[in-house]
Amino acid sequence: MDSDTEKSIKHYSSSHKILLVGEGDFSFSACLATAFASASNIVATSLDSPDELVMKYTHANRNLKILEELGGRVLHKVDATTMSQHPLLYDMLFDRIVFNFPHAGFLYGECNTAQIELHRDLVRGFLRNAKRMISKDGEIHITHKTSHPFSKWEIVKLASGEGLALKESAEFYAWQYPNYENKRGDGWNSNGTFPVGACSTFKFFQS
Repeated sequence: MDSDTEKSIKHYSSSHKILLVGEGDFSFSACLATAFASASNIVATSLDSPDELVMKYTHANRNLKILEELGGRVLHKVDATTMSQHPLLYDMLFDRIVFNFPHAGFLYGECNTAQIELHRDLVRGFLRNAKRMISKDGEIHITHKTSHPFSKWEIVKLASGEGLALKESAEFYAWQYPNYENKRGDGWNSNGTFPVGACSTFKFFQS
């Protein structure tokens, strides 16, 4: 996209090639696309199938329609821990790879050590794949709660273990992304939101 027409919202620009991972109802993707007035630079992915999406999320169809009309690409049933091998993604590079509120499901309570390890395994697998998919000066973004027990995930340490360095930790506020709705994504209340509280967007790069 010509730099004269570049549009941006927070950390993201229409000049970036952006991969969004683990989207819930695709409201974050739709927010970016609306801000850019184009989704031609966006590939948005979800672990859910198309049927699961419309069953779980009230506004999924609306958000998918925005992405479609603005020229975005949507992929379903994409696992964040194996995405670098996905047949439609394996040869693509991105300037920004974004995973908002990664979550491994509600098998145990959030303070349970086993549950925390499930979350850490998910994040580690995502980072391992994402670092193969970023461009030379690309960044991997994880938006994550920073209060207890979420601080025990040790996101920065996980990234360091994958050869990634922290560029910045920026405070995250959902209101800065119009019409974005964070979703629980699993269980009986998949369509419900959750309180974000203390939260940051961690930006990593190849060290």
